[in-house]
This record gives sequence, structure tokens and C-alpha cells, in this order.
Amino acid sequence: MQRLHARYPFLETARESVATEAVDLATVVEQDRAVVDRARQRVITALEEGDTGEPHRDARIELLSYPVARVLVSMLEERVLVRKYARAEAETAYDRFTADMADTTELKSVESAGLELSDLLAEFDLHGAVAETASGHRIGVGTYLPLAEDLWGDEWRLVNRSLNAGEVPVDEGELLTLLREAIRTRIEDGLPFEVPDAIATVLEDDAAQIREVLADLELTREIDTVVPDLFPPCMKSLLDQIQKGEHLPHHSRFAITAFLSSIGMTTDQIVELYRVNSSFGEEMTRYQTDHIRGETSPTEYSPPSCATMQSYGDCVNKDDLCERIPHPMAYYEERIDDADDEEIDDWREQPDESDNERASGD
Repeated sequence: MQRLHARYPFLETARESVATEAVDLATVVEQDRAVVDRARQRVITALEEGDTGEPHRDARIELLSYPVARVLVSMLEERVLVRKYARAEAETAYDRFTADMADTTELKSVESAGLELSDLLAEFDLHGAVAETASGHRIGVGTYLPLAEDLWGDEWRLVNRSLNAGEVPVDEGELLTLLREAIRTRIEDGLPFEVPDAIATVLEDDAAQIREVLADLELTREIDTVVPDLFPPCMKSLLDQIQKGEHLPHHSRFAITAFLSSIGMTTDQIVELYRVNSSFGEEMTRYQTDHIRGETSPTEYSPPSCATMQSYGDCVNKDDLCERIPHPMAYYEERIDDADDEEIDDWREQPDESDNERASGD
């Protein structure tokens, strides 16, 4: 079973297996450098690639690297790291179990390292909530809603789904996506936790490496929601200065333009935003915006990090969240993730407002 547990360490039986072997985590981190190196790789690859990287060829090392990786994530106490790590572990598991289910090979090893759909349903006690139908499956609405709540896309909203006798029909691909979310939720809900000093001391250098990667990353993602009330304080301030017609130095214009572009605003929308500014010049504004967006340059520029914003004097009105994040995009991502869905939907469903009004928060 060790191969299965190494491949799917989120399983309850995997945790029981580690506990049964009476593994002393403090001893592992002190004496088994291969486990620590793989654990650190899991976390860094999660940040950089969105998965956990190539598994170690030794099943024991791969299995033990999972609890050590969770220790490293907990040591940093960064919400954005917890989310990205949990998503990466869930994405890796999804890639593996979908491959398992697509494998039609009849001759399998006695010690199978694969999972079937029934295994996953049993793991999350979903057999009673999910039923197979002629065209796919149906899932109880009370089970569907928490699994789908963090999925982006209107197709996941209950108002856009069929609902019959308290059940939501889903095809197999959608069901597997919901199971991926069940895995992500299990991993994320347990993080961060208190790390004993003895373990934290040994792993401090490894945690520092992860912290450097986190600070250096361009923490951007596909965000198509513009909610000024959720902007980081620095971007709120720059936006307010634009709306008041104040002149912004080049570095400030770059920062707010790159930020607005990264959260999904088009060139036309950004140009309209600047139109009220006394120093507005449409041709130059459009050229600079297209350049930052990568339309007229080989590089799509991301907003500056918090450290850069501080060096230019653009970091203002810091709040508690600012103390915990390394990048304005990480701030906005966390605020979006924590926002009430109805609040975000209110902003999305305002087609009669001008883009300028929406961006200014009026």
C-alpha cells in the first residue's frame, strides 16, 4: 500500500500508515535530508508550476515528504501559500486519478497504486450523495454547493444548473472536478498548524528558501473581476489620485496600469480611466498601456512587488493583510477569495455603469 499512499498522501489511510509506523517527524527532518529536500521541492514547485513536481522514486521518501511539506507551509503562515499549495496538491492528485481511471489495462500489479471513482467517493463519504444515471451522475445539492463554491465560471452557479428533487446532474468530468475540490478543501482546512520549535529550528533554512521564492514570484492569475473596494491600499490610493486629476510619476502610473491590466481590464477601459486626469494624453496613454500589456512589447509586465512599491514611496495606508503578503496581486487575490459571492456578483452584473464609474468605485 505504500506506493498508493505515496501517490495519494491526502488519503486517510496514508495518514494512518505514517502513524502506524510510529514515524517521529523530528527525527525525520533531522536525519533524512532526502525527505526534506523533496518536501521543499513540493512547496516551491506548487508556487512556480501549480503542481508538486516529479515524485521521488523511493515511495517512502515521497510519502514522508508530504507531512514535512505541510510543516514548511505552516511555518510561513502565508494565506496565499496555503491556497496555492493546497491547489497544487489537489491538481497533482487530479492528474493522477484521471489517468488511473483512463487506464484500461486489465493486468495490474497486486499492489495497485491507482484509484477508481468508487474509491474517491468512499474516501469523502459521497456514495450516498452521488448516484449514477444514464447520462452521467447526480449529486445532492447540499453536497454540490460547498464543493462548487470556489470554482470559477458561471456554469457552476446553481442558478445555471438543472435542479430536480434536490439533486444536481453532472457529467463525469464535472464530478471529477468536484472531487478535486474535495481534496483541495481537505488539504487546505488543516493548514496552517502550530509547528514544534524543535522541528521549526531544523527546517528554518528550507522555509527561508520558500519565503524568498514567494516574495519574488509574480503572483498573478486570471482574474476577471474588478472590485475597487477590494483593492490593496496602495492601488486604491493611486486610483484615487487619478480620479482627482493629480499627476502621477512614471513608476506610479506603471504600477496602477499593470495592476489594472492584470485583473482583467482592457486597454480601452484603462484609457477611459485616465481620461479625467489633467495630464491625460490618449495616444501616449494607449501606447504605454499596450506596452505594459505586452501588446506592443515582447513582455507582459506584472505589477511591482510590495518591496518595490515601498522603495518608490507608493506603499501607503498599510493594513493588517499588507503585513502578511509580498505582492499587491496576492492581496487582491486573497480579498477576492474571501469576498462574499453576492458582493462580487453585484459588481459583475452592472452592465449599465460605465467602466470609468466601476473602476473609480462610484
